[in-house]
Amino acid sequence: LLWVLAGIVIGSWSALDFMIRGSGTPNPLDPPKLLVDRGLYSYVRNPGYVSVFFILIGETLFFRSVALAIYSVVLLIGIHLLVVLYEEPVLGRRFGDSYAEYRKRVSRWVPRSRAAQQGDEADRP
Repeated sequence: LLWVLAGIVIGSWSALDFMIRGSGTPNPLDPPKLLVDRGLYSYVRNPGYVSVFFILIGETLFFRSVALAIYSVVLLIGIHLLVVLYEEPVLGRRFGDSYAEYRKRVSRWVPRSRAAQQGDEADRP
């Protein structure tokens, strides 16, 4: 249940960041008007989807369900493809160079260590 709770906290936090810092919502019909790169978004570019992953892990472990595990893998592959093939190109067009720089600095799914992030920043002119 800790996985599910962590997923709920991460998802709620990322949605609040969209509303407060981005002047929008996670809903594609009202997306953020500003690039959100603070809070959880300074660790991974997709904390909302990471929250879904955490919840699915928790549910799979709690119910000990192979079917739920298979569903989770298929869903996560679909989410990954959505992000790579649709969301990232759209965000690149919407936010331009600032999004390109953000992509270089912040990992898509797994947080980088602070040392790695600082090393990346030191390499930039």
